[in-house]
Amino acid sequence: QVQLVESGGGLVQAGGSLRLSCVVSGIIFEVSPMGWFRQAPGKQRELVARIFTHDSTNYADSVKGRFTISRDNTKNTVYLQMNSLKPEDTGLYYCNTWPNARWGQGTQVTVSS
Repeated sequence: QVQLVESGGGLVQAGGSLRLSCVVSGIIFEVSPMGWFRQAPGKQRELVARIFTHDSTNYADSVKGRFTISRDNTKNTVYLQMNSLKPEDTGLYYCNTWPNARWGQGTQVTVSS
């Protein structure tokens, strides 16, 4: 059974940084693409960043140049480094793989202006 445990969220001022972590179990992590998603209040969940097994990445236009996704296959962990945070980055952040497993609890990111 796949388990996804996100952490690292918090309250930060605009312009600040946070680093999210997601520990994954129940899959062969090193051969699994991983992504970070977010859901803002009243909006649909959206894909923010994705990393493939060969470490290529892609990002939503709204976060390009500010967010960096990375992975550590020795720790079964995927990270999201978020810099230059904006109030519109506020939301509940989740990680997942493809096909999507059962969603974890997520980690809340709140950016104040």
